[in-house]
Amino acid sequence: MLVGWSARIEQGDHVVVRVAEGAHDLAVAVAEQLGERGATIATAYAADEVSRAYLRGHDGDFETPEHELALYEHADAVLSLGGGRNTFATADVDGDTRQASARAVDPVREARLATDWVSTVHPTRSLAQQAGMSYEAYQDFVYDAVLRDWGALAGEMQQLKETLDAGSELRLVTERTDLTMSIEGRTAVNSAASVAYDSHNLPSGEVFTAPYATEGTVHFDVPMTISGSRVRDVILRFEDGRVVDHAADVGEETLTDILDTDEGARRLGELGIGMNRGIDRATDNILFDEKMGDTVHLAVGRAYDACLPEGESGNDSAVHVDLITDVSDDSRLEIDGDVIQRNGRFRWEEGFDADGSA
Repeated sequence: MLVGWSARIEQGDHVVVRVAEGAHDLAVAVAEQLGERGATIATAYAADEVSRAYLRGHDGDFETPEHELALYEHADAVLSLGGGRNTFATADVDGDTRQASARAVDPVREARLATDWVSTVHPTRSLAQQAGMSYEAYQDFVYDAVLRDWGALAGEMQQLKETLDAGSELRLVTERTDLTMSIEGRTAVNSAASVAYDSHNLPSGEVFTAPYATEGTVHFDVPMTISGSRVRDVILRFEDGRVVDHAADVGEETLTDILDTDEGARRLGELGIGMNRGIDRATDNILFDEKMGDTVHLAVGRAYDACLPEGESGNDSAVHVDLITDVSDDSRLEIDGDVIQRNGRFRWEEGFDADGSA
């Protein structure tokens, strides 16, 4: 699924495989597939505990790693296989160090994102523990989320993509949210877990775009771990497209560090609408949680080029951090005044309540 459907690897492709410490078995299977397809492979070790040791030992005056930059500049595809031993391994790295490192490696990130990149995770015991699940149950959860009929889901998501592409203003309303944003001139991505759809995550199952001119207040009620720290019940208030006030019941310091990374970190880079109903619970892993049906997520920071008109630059930042809100109850999503989703149901789905009278 990863090598064929998602990354579309062909003979002669130069592929970098980034392997987390808990993803060894997946890396072995991927390497075999790459060999059978005649690709050229280079592997890189990507462990959070290694990153922690490096960041805590550094003086904070980071330089761009030109050797790593060269690796990605010469790659056709990058497969990132996540799955570590400790999901909070970098929790005690201070915010200033994180920000300085992120700015220094920004050219590396840009080079990686210019390839046919795909990110996924291998189910590990640490991820199962973070999700509050047994290891065996978590394995089943991951495979149910990944092994979908992506062609069929792509057809359903196309309806939402076309609606977003034709719209000018989007409004999200929940019990504690009333937020409007412009989507005029943007192109939504039908994220069907394949680079052929400009989609780079496995699993996927969302439609996303790059909003701007954001106004109002939004509440994110799905807890998550960001930069190794727990964050819960986030409130952002926007004026003139920029976060002017923020709060969090848990993790407010982490949130502040993110928003202070650079000017672009206080503006939205993404609005995404989850449509993968194979993901039926939050597991404190953004790769899965943001795709979950009955959710909407917004990302502060960098916008994806795939959503922008040719030649236009969207929001630029060294970060891209997603935050999620549950829209399964007492909510609606409007485009140009028309309700396209209410209480998690889209207007083309059975049970959709157009006027909220049910």
